[in-house]
Amino acid sequence: MRTALVLALLYLFLVGVSLLESGIKHLGAGFQEGLLESVTNPLAGLFAGVLATVLVQSSSVSTATIVGLVGSGTLTVEAAIPMIMGANIGTTITNTLASLGSIRRSDEFRRAFAGATMHDFFNLIAVALFLPLELVTGFLSRSAEAIADLLGRSSVTGAEASSPVKEAVKLPSEAIVSAIDGIGLATAVAGVVILTVGLGFIFLALTYITRNMRQLIAGRIERTMNRLIGKGGGFAGIVIGMLVTIAVQSSSITTSILVPMVAAGVLTLPNAYPVTLGANVGTTVTALLASLAVELPAGLVIALVHTLFNVAGIALLYPLPGVRLIPVRLAEGLAEMAVRNRSMVVAYVLGTFVLVPMAGIVILR
Repeated sequence: MRTALVLALLYLFLVGVSLLESGIKHLGAGFQEGLLESVTNPLAGLFAGVLATVLVQSSSVSTATIVGLVGSGTLTVEAAIPMIMGANIGTTITNTLASLGSIRRSDEFRRAFAGATMHDFFNLIAVALFLPLELVTGFLSRSAEAIADLLGRSSVTGAEASSPVKEAVKLPSEAIVSAIDGIGLATAVAGVVILTVGLGFIFLALTYITRNMRQLIAGRIERTMNRLIGKGGGFAGIVIGMLVTIAVQSSSITTSILVPMVAAGVLTLPNAYPVTLGANVGTTVTALLASLAVELPAGLVIALVHTLFNVAGIALLYPLPGVRLIPVRLAEGLAEMAVRNRSMVVAYVLGTFVLVPMAGIVILR
């Protein structure tokens, strides 16, 4: 029954993505132009992705929303790529907040804070490397377009894509839109209502998918993590992190299990690190699922960009022994400073995830 409920919630999620598209169309060209103007600067888009993800506490919600915006033609793939990267950074705040449960116990907090922020540093380094490279070469978007073409959903033509999934969610989506339109609201107001309902469906569906999947496989996750300790993580850790996150549709669950284990000394930082990287890849499946319900093939392209970005980060940073543990060492150094001065934790969290993104958006938009 719980599995059937998860499938129903997944269907609700796809209906929400479809409603998101319809609501955007109701708001008209003026809204779309205003949104595009606000994210023409790549850094502004990056900061918007960070802040949006922090506010909803879920990269799954923010990336699904971005896929919906691109799939409706409101955002271009180029404008959305920095936002996707920002969502990758924003989601790591969950790790950091999870580590605060040990803040009164210095040794535990040192390990927990390092275990949380190594995810931050990996994503920050990946964005610092790949965002400029993407802006100059377009290698991520070009690769994603090539994959979309191979899958039979050409992004070049801009034609609407048809799929059984899209057809399946169209009936309830159109029924809800017709019901809202029938109330007699102004078109723009109806658009806001449809958007709100769509976002509500997305948030509700992902929240309860996460809760149900955690109850279904939480015990297995714990046992798998423990088996990894003796194996030293590595590639197996990346695969486990990816599969667990795909199963529960939330990297937050994976990290919420990892951080307390690291804090207790049950799992070392080098062993927990690859599991975190696998969670980075696993969380991109939500955007891929969302792309099934959108009209334009560009929705699939931006979802593939999200996956390729995370895979490329691991491929570049993890195999090289001299580079692999840089995020871990940086996290350990930050944790040492945090233990000596607890107020630095507040400054780090607010500065990295709230104040800097807000200032960046105001200055650069």
